[in-house]
Amino acid sequence: MKRMFINLLVYLLISSYQLKSQTLYSVDKWMEYIEEMASETEDEECIEALYTDLSYLVEHPFELNTVTEEELKRLPFLSDLQIRELLEYRSRYGKMLTLYELKNVEAFDLETISLFIPFVYIGEIIVDKRPITVKNLLKRSTNNLQIRYDRCFQQKKGYRSYPDSMLQQYPNRKYLGEPFYHSVRYSYAFDERIQFGLVAEKDAGEPFWNEYHKGYDYYSMHLFLKDMNKWLKSLAIGDYKISFGQGLVISNDFSPSRNALVSQAERRTNGFRRHFSTNENDFFQGAAATVNWKNLDISLFYSYRKLDGSMDSTIVTSFKTDGLHRLVRDREKMRKVAMQTYGGNIRYATPDLCIGLTALSYSFGNYSIQPDPKPYNLFYFRGNRNLNISVDYLLKNRWIKFYGETAMSRNGAVASLNALQLTPASYFSLLLLYRYYDKRYQAFFGNAFSQNSAVQNEQGVYMGMQWTPFSRWKLSAYADIFRFPWLKYGVDAPSTGKEYMLQLDYTPSRNLSVYVRYKYKQKEDIEPYFQQRLRMQALYAISSSISLRTSADGICYTETSEKSKGWMITQSVGWKPVDIPVQTDFYVAGFHTDNYRTRIFSYEKNILYAFNMPSFYGKGVRLALSFRWDIVKQLSLSAKFGYTYYADRDVIGTDLEEIEGHMKADVYTSLRWKF
Repeated sequence: MKRMFINLLVYLLISSYQLKSQTLYSVDKWMEYIEEMASETEDEECIEALYTDLSYLVEHPFELNTVTEEELKRLPFLSDLQIRELLEYRSRYGKMLTLYELKNVEAFDLETISLFIPFVYIGEIIVDKRPITVKNLLKRSTNNLQIRYDRCFQQKKGYRSYPDSMLQQYPNRKYLGEPFYHSVRYSYAFDERIQFGLVAEKDAGEPFWNEYHKGYDYYSMHLFLKDMNKWLKSLAIGDYKISFGQGLVISNDFSPSRNALVSQAERRTNGFRRHFSTNENDFFQGAAATVNWKNLDISLFYSYRKLDGSMDSTIVTSFKTDGLHRLVRDREKMRKVAMQTYGGNIRYATPDLCIGLTALSYSFGNYSIQPDPKPYNLFYFRGNRNLNISVDYLLKNRWIKFYGETAMSRNGAVASLNALQLTPASYFSLLLLYRYYDKRYQAFFGNAFSQNSAVQNEQGVYMGMQWTPFSRWKLSAYADIFRFPWLKYGVDAPSTGKEYMLQLDYTPSRNLSVYVRYKYKQKEDIEPYFQQRLRMQALYAISSSISLRTSADGICYTETSEKSKGWMITQSVGWKPVDIPVQTDFYVAGFHTDNYRTRIFSYEKNILYAFNMPSFYGKGVRLALSFRWDIVKQLSLSAKFGYTYYADRDVIGTDLEEIEGHMKADVYTSLRWKF
């Protein structure tokens, strides 16, 4: 009776809000989480892949009363404690009646609820899976076709006209293709058990239909089967992604690192997933399968694909990973290096214990990898074949979790990552993480917690703390102290560094949240530098249809005796009316920084499945307007217009991306048909 009375009271208090959408918050807090992740890395491809994955889950939310632990772990912002208490609450009290009942889960604060709400709903519970028949595959499936077109209005240097005689002498002075971006995506899904998809894309500047090339520059296709029966856990054919352990050997996922969720650095996704993005580098091509027997998962995979690389006969000096093929020199490197990869993983898992063994081998056919010899790359991989093996482990109880991975490459070098997480109470969490990556360790697919872009030549200790002293306040802090035992690019001696962060969040109601964050970073680069960043932000929902986001950023950068600084103020307004099928977002920002080193990143909403977080430096104003119109139930149109005005220059960009003038305007469009 007590629980029923609480639920009724909560329901009456919020009855003025629309329950049809099952949404508590008009602000997409999960996008703020992505923004925080993006501010700590320059790996835009992995960030966009993470954004695409979460966007898909928002479009296909979980039913709250049937969602499993494995599915909840796909949401990186949920802690193990929050997942466990949610499942225990559901087991103890039975079916949840409304999403607002999440307030009764002790480990869920208002911020967590606002992150979680877009990914769940309460609806019809289907106890038995629909049988796979031709009728169900045709009638119960979903099809999704998305066409995207982007273009910059100003002419860039790479698209100017030049005499044929000049282009014969300097062929890389002009882009070979048209000045627009275009992609097509088609997906078919039957529940989540059968997924099929096609992707075709051309980047701006790549030839689409001229004498150099006919058709798209990049194609991708996949068929992914999941939980087809008791023993077949997954089967991937075509393009797919892999993640095992903590990423010391192999991972195509975004690497959790230093962010406001300081106590969540663990990789929780293991196994195979479909590749359904325009990332042309981080994926495998072939076949992969995982079979299950009781608590044991056995995974095997094989991949053969061609990579972009600079070559001299059979010697490969470097790889090209940006996926751009706009110039003659780009196309000369296009898909030249054949790479064969095969391996597997054996994983034993119970609720409190997990042990995994990963092994993989990759080779480059008749080619040999030989980077140009430099002091800093003395220990880079050289040769034709490499082998990586690792053991990953996890041991936990209600309050303590120990996890890690230890790996070895073919040359005998070792890498190890180990972490201890303490959660003595739902309002306090502490993480201690130590990493040791030998300077000789070589893992082509390694992608783990680090300051470096590669899992190599790094040692460090990371300490993170998250404390909720009161129901509406949260304090987060971390310290990362690290060293690089060998030289790095631009650093001609072993070096050290440290990074600190302190953030205070205040969430007085579901309509308002505020935070203040301070970051300090000291690192030895080409010149030793100190960087300080301050960010203040407020999110406010005026009503169920109008939301505001105001933020202010400041940065101070010191290198030897030179000091530079900058600031940026942004305002976003979101309008999502209940009674008409249109939503719009307006963004305006003013920035003033001394140079490129004091550039400031700022997230602005983009079209569906497209993440955009540009950086700005100098003096200027940025405007962006995006909207989405659901023309009919199955057809929607998304568009965004962006405009940047610079007050301190007459030329924007560099090299072939150079634009004459002080303003730049872009348009992004997407048409989606669901049938």
